[in-house]
Amino acid sequence: MGESTEIHEPDAEQGDRTGNGGSVPARRPVGAAQDGAGGSTALRGPRSLRSRIMAHRHRPSRPRLWFELALIGVAYWLYSLVRNGVPTQAEIAQRNASWVWHVEQHLGVAVERSVNHGANSVTWLIVGMNYYYATLHFIVTIGVLIWLYRWHPGRYAASRTVLAVTTGIALVGFYFFPLAPPRLMTGGNFVDTFVVHHTWGSAASVAPASVSNPFAAMPSMHIGWSLWCGLTIFFLAERVWVRALALAYPVATLLVIISTANHFWMDAVGGAVCLGVGLVTARLIYHRWAFQFPQIPASWRQAPATVPEQRPTPVGAGSR
Repeated sequence: MGESTEIHEPDAEQGDRTGNGGSVPARRPVGAAQDGAGGSTALRGPRSLRSRIMAHRHRPSRPRLWFELALIGVAYWLYSLVRNGVPTQAEIAQRNASWVWHVEQHLGVAVERSVNHGANSVTWLIVGMNYYYATLHFIVTIGVLIWLYRWHPGRYAASRTVLAVTTGIALVGFYFFPLAPPRLMTGGNFVDTFVVHHTWGSAASVAPASVSNPFAAMPSMHIGWSLWCGLTIFFLAERVWVRALALAYPVATLLVIISTANHFWMDAVGGAVCLGVGLVTARLIYHRWAFQFPQIPASWRQAPATVPEQRPTPVGAGSR
């Protein structure tokens, strides 16, 4: 990456010696400029562009606050537009829900109803889970993005790419596989905890068509995003207790989405798969895992800027 991006023209061919000691003038390389300007810009330009692109892939540019805020705003608008713009196909969604439920029963992992009824019997617990489901999904994710931007700017671009790809794959799933959540599945005998306990956010159950598409359940982005948050903090945080909480966050989220009957187990698996695709995609783009970039690239320190103090790379992150 530190090599020169210029193309050095090959040496002129050595002419055959003549009998009087002279030499034949060197022939111009094919494609060389005829006006004496030197190397060909036709050769140098594309090569320099490719070099700059490759350098950017290995060394992401410094994130700019205005651009990132605009990007998050546009991304959220597109996410809401696509997610809620998916045709409400109740019949297909119910049929898919029945299929998922039967598959889980066949595999012996259909415990969602028991967990749902058990959690619903403890009012303070299930109400807390309802608020957890309705709020932390966005709060924690945005908080981790801010933490990355402020304290790990060198890793921000690749990590943000992982999240973007994960969400994009999920939108494809919402469109092509509408799925009724357990609480809305016909004949499932699940408790819609938002409606029963009149929790804030119950509008998603009362008026789904005007507020949010209730059949955008496969894959679960509560799991996809919480796994992204958990892994990001686990690999980059320094304190052991913070890293332990990071791993506990997606586990708690899984318990919440099952207890509130908002997702099946298989929805959670789908969310994890989406994150896996996002991680691999970022790896292919940047040629290293998102967490392996330096906290602050050395090239950024050449320009005066206010940046956090460089800290050693946490165990498990590494850098090349």
